[in-house]
Amino acid sequence: MARLFAVFGGGVLGTSLRWFIDIAIPHSRSDFPLSTLLANVLGCFALAAIVGFGWSRYPEWLKAGLGAGLLGSFTTFSAIMVSTVELGTNGNLVLAVLYPLLSLVLGLGFAFLGFLLGRPKSPVSIDLVDE
Repeated sequence: MARLFAVFGGGVLGTSLRWFIDIAIPHSRSDFPLSTLLANVLGCFALAAIVGFGWSRYPEWLKAGLGAGLLGSFTTFSAIMVSTVELGTNGNLVLAVLYPLLSLVLGLGFAFLGFLLGRPKSPVSIDLVDE
């Protein structure tokens, strides 16, 4: 039951954060969806950093709340696909090709960076926990 509430709470927070980014960086259906790209790249980084820092040490309810709840609702693959289709159907074929490619490359890149920074043994990590 704790996992259910953690996913619910994380989902409310993640969705709210995502909405805030969409409000802060608005775009029309034919503009480059920077807010969606930003949310997905930040979400990739955050999840990878959390996993790299020691996912196995976290209790199950926290993993559910952070992963499926907070970051699952903050990042949305479906939003990438819908935005890509909208760009293409509105005549922005170059952006329709560029946007999912940037999402993939930047998402993977920031996930890798987040994982490296989150690993306790990493030379660039910040030691926040005494072991």
